[in-house]
This record gives sequence, structure tokens and C-alpha cells, in this order.
Amino acid sequence: MRVLVVGLGNMGRSHALAYATNPDFEVVGLVSRSPVDLPPELAGLTISMDFAEALERLKPDLVCIATYSDSHADYAVAAMEAGAHVFVEKPLATTVADARRVVETARRTGRKVVVGYILRHHPSWMRLIEEARAMGGPYVFRLNLNQQSSGPTWEVHKRLMDTTSPIVDCGVHYVDVMCQITDAKPTEVRGMGLRLSEEVGPEMYNYGHFQVLFEDGSCGWYEAGWGPMMSDTAFFVKDVISPKGAVSIRMPEDARSDDIDTHTRTSQIRLHRVGHPDQDLSMADEPGHQDLCDREQAFMARAILEDLDLSRHLQDAVRSLAVCLAADESVRTGQPVKL
Repeated sequence: MRVLVVGLGNMGRSHALAYATNPDFEVVGLVSRSPVDLPPELAGLTISMDFAEALERLKPDLVCIATYSDSHADYAVAAMEAGAHVFVEKPLATTVADARRVVETARRTGRKVVVGYILRHHPSWMRLIEEARAMGGPYVFRLNLNQQSSGPTWEVHKRLMDTTSPIVDCGVHYVDVMCQITDAKPTEVRGMGLRLSEEVGPEMYNYGHFQVLFEDGSCGWYEAGWGPMMSDTAFFVKDVISPKGAVSIRMPEDARSDDIDTHTRTSQIRLHRVGHPDQDLSMADEPGHQDLCDREQAFMARAILEDLDLSRHLQDAVRSLAVCLAADESVRTGQPVKL
């Protein structure tokens, strides 16, 4: 399958490498607004600055969209209208209406759309979801991912915040995990946030926190902050608590918040069951960031070649985005948002 990769930042480059090493794919083109150095696996490929021109000229079977969030929906729709399947990085869009427009276009055209929820392909997170569901709800979710970013990483974060707050950009992953565990509909969101740097635009905040309530009585919170001022203490909390106990991902003491593999790599899962000794499950030799991108694109190939039904996948993508956008609305209005 002929692939056009749009956006060559950290995620776009990793996805391009995944396609280059997967025999189901052939990378036929790259699109980037900025000059980039290509790894050997992508050497010789021409980089275009014009997505529409590259789409028309190359007529790919699949378009991988790893640009900034505000272009995701328009690029995905254009790719499908041109006959291509789509892999699009999260978040699916910057509004619920645009996310639904992508889903409706996929339904109408029969094209496959996979959203880059990398944790869905991570064995540790799959195990956490399985163990939590086995305990039964209702649940309390305690999740955060703060990044003490500086230098080039802080520059990337500032560019992301031109369009998307941290609680939306990262939060969709973890709300998706909440929804997979409870299966209940989210009903209300309450958010708060703060702009902690003059380098962040006046209409944006680089620290945010929200609570979400679910129809089955479950509740949870998520916290995300970016920037050199963020604390490195308890920056990675991943707990799911139920009446029967808790499931937690635990990190090594020397884990760093500015290491990209820390965002997905775990050290162990602790199972705490009421009345029983705690059980620690080792997560040694689990996949790193590139390995997970390879798994995502292997799933993309299966979705196309085996005609997988992705309707639940897209429903979940819209739902998790709706929660995070409601959290952003709550931050800005100071009011809870009913869903």
C-alpha cells in the first residue's frame, strides 16, 4: 500500500519509519512545512510542502496525518475524498463537530480511519485495562502526565499550545483508557487551569486539571502540565481503584518526565486486592516508543487488508475528545459542563 506521510515531527517520523520497515507498505511521499533531516530508511524521498499537491500527484492508498491538531480533520476528509485510507494522530480534531465530520466521511466513503491511540497497542496498558475490568466498578481513576520540558521539547510544546491545551492533547489517551474500563457514558466534566509562563499565548494555559463523572457512578481526574517550571515529583500517576482493590502502573525511581519513552514505558503493574497480598507484575522487555508505532501501523494494515469494523474505535475517539474539549471549556468558563 502506497503511503503519504504528512508532518515529520517526532510522531510523523516514527510512523514513517514504521511504514518503511513494514512489507505491507511503501512510503511514496513526505510532506513537511519545515526542512528536516531524514534517517537512512527514508533517504531519497522527496519532501513536499504542499499537502493537496502531493495528494493529487501521488494518489496514495493511505495518508498518515501527524501535523498540528487544527489541520487533522480537514486533511483526513480530503484524503478520504481522494480515495485514501487514513491514520491520524490524536486528537482526531479540535472540535467535536469536526471529529464527527471525519467519522461521517469514513462511513460514507468506506475508507478506514485509525486514530493514534498508542496505548491501545501497549501490552502493559492492555493488561491494566483487563485487570481493572475484572475487579468490577464503579471506579476511581487517578491519572496524570506532567512534563518538565525545556529546550527543543519546550519549543514543541509551545507550538502545540498555539491550538491545543495539554489536557486535550494528552488527555484523550487517558480518557480513552477510562472509557474502555468502565464502558459507561461520561456525563459531566469540571476543569481548571493556569498559564504559568509569559512564553505561552495569553489565551492558553500550560497547566490543566479536570474531573469527569460517569453514568455508572465512576469518577476520575486527569492532570497535565508542560514547561520548565513543572515539578518532577509524582509526574506519572496511573491508578485505577474499585471496591475490590486497585491496579497501578509504577515507574522506576529514576524515571524522567522529559524522556519520551517514559510516557509509554512502565516498570511494573501492582495488583492490590482487598484481603490478599499485593502482586507485582514485571513489565520488563516491553516495547519502546518506536516499537509501539510499528504496532500501530501493523494494526492499520490489518484494518485495511482484513476490512476490520472500526466503528467502535471511532466512537471512542469522538467520546474521549468530547470529554477533553468539555474540560477545556470548563477551564475557560469556570463552570461544569454537562455532556
